[in-house]
Amino acid sequence: MKHFAIEQWVDFSRDLIEQKDRSQMQEHLTAGCHACQKLVDLTQGLISCCAAISADPVPDGAVRLARAIFPPGRPRLASSNLVPVEVIFDSFVAPVPAGLRSTWQVGWQGLYRAGDCSLDLRIEPELKSSRAAVIGQIANHVVPSDSMSDIAISLRAGKQVVAETVSNRFGEFQMEYEQKSRLQLVIHLQGRVVQLPLKKLVFDQPATKSRISSKR
Repeated sequence: MKHFAIEQWVDFSRDLIEQKDRSQMQEHLTAGCHACQKLVDLTQGLISCCAAISADPVPDGAVRLARAIFPPGRPRLASSNLVPVEVIFDSFVAPVPAGLRSTWQVGWQGLYRAGDCSLDLRIEPELKSSRAAVIGQIANHVVPSDSMSDIAISLRAGKQVVAETVSNRFGEFQMEYEQKSRLQLVIHLQGRVVQLPLKKLVFDQPATKSRISSKR
């Protein structure tokens, strides 16, 4: 008795085969082949399960995590695609409020402009640790209604990718990483690339009297 392969039963269960082949396979089942009947039961159950799963919408958070873990491919950085970046605000060079001789900062905040896009960044270092988190939001200041979701963002040390993620529907993103010298934040905007050196924050006093210095 001729048996059929599992991929043929998959097509049979999905109704993707010609009528002639389908009739032969149905006759084979009618003849009482238990091994092939088990394959049909398996494939039909799998198809029903997949159909039930696809009926439920996948949460945006799960999609972002999946894309971050399994990125579709890291675009190559080409100098011709780099967008010039303008510094609008840097908390380390902002003037001290009137009446104060100095101030302490835990973290750093900056605002950049690259073409039509604005990038709001904040770095929050962990106390007594070399780890930090970068939190940001991308917005189109020319067309505020333009969607900034699913933008590929990565932290790179040379060719090494230290961390990567994608923005949510509000253009927000967050990554935790081990601080290194010469880290670059790379943002891919529809064929254009925004590349920024990321500041390294170093604690030079105990956490109770923490003062932060900035290194690039």
